[in-house]
Amino acid sequence: MTKASDLFDLSGKTALITGGSRGLGLQMAEALGDNGARLVISSRKEADLQDAKAHLEARGITVDYVVADNRKDDDIVALAARAIEILGRVDILVNNAGATWGSAAVDHTMEAWDKLMELNVRSVFRLSQLIARDTMIPNGGGRILNLASIAGLKGNKGIVAYNTSKAAVVNLTRALAHEWGEHGITVNALAPGMFESKMTKGTLDQLGRDAVAARNPLGRIGGSEDLKGATLLYCSDAGSMITGTTLAIDGGLTAI
Repeated sequence: MTKASDLFDLSGKTALITGGSRGLGLQMAEALGDNGARLVISSRKEADLQDAKAHLEARGITVDYVVADNRKDDDIVALAARAIEILGRVDILVNNAGATWGSAAVDHTMEAWDKLMELNVRSVFRLSQLIARDTMIPNGGGRILNLASIAGLKGNKGIVAYNTSKAAVVNLTRALAHEWGEHGITVNALAPGMFESKMTKGTLDQLGRDAVAARNPLGRIGGSEDLKGATLLYCSDAGSMITGTTLAIDGGLTAI
């Protein structure tokens, strides 16, 4: 009989993590790599990827990187092909790359709107489509984990495009789970609340970390270990019967 701890073992598995050079993406890369997965990480900036590669290798993780701008279709196509070439197959896809934009709805530019939809929604679908078609379906299964946000579960003032894009990720996750379940592919999403990251630094500096933390029942901001358990659950055999779900990791904010 399999031990419960063995269900989280990713030895022999491969994973592609977009936006994997820092912040939440790097945290998830650590979780997958520490548990045995061989990794490819991607982002737009090679210097960040080089630093992340060195960091992960110091932990004993086997990792390569691919420079890609997920707003560009040619880059996404090349990323999928190169990841499959490096890894041989992609068992786990983590769609983490994304962006935010602060603006009142009446002043929101269409250029900024389109940028967020291209990166936060279109690229998630496009890369999932390619990885599912070219490696997961032929190999009889896989795990796809999308990064949504609690902004996709509720309305937040001043980030209308971000709210909309992350809500789209939630329903895209459901739709793909429904369609690809017959191929043994699970598709789930994480919806983080406020975490310390480069993306959130300005907001936290403006509002105050203590004030932000006080809004949720746990009274703190997400840290460098707080996505790892859920990431492992969804990307390992432990989560083999879970698909189409979105898990809020927000200290209880969306429960009140």
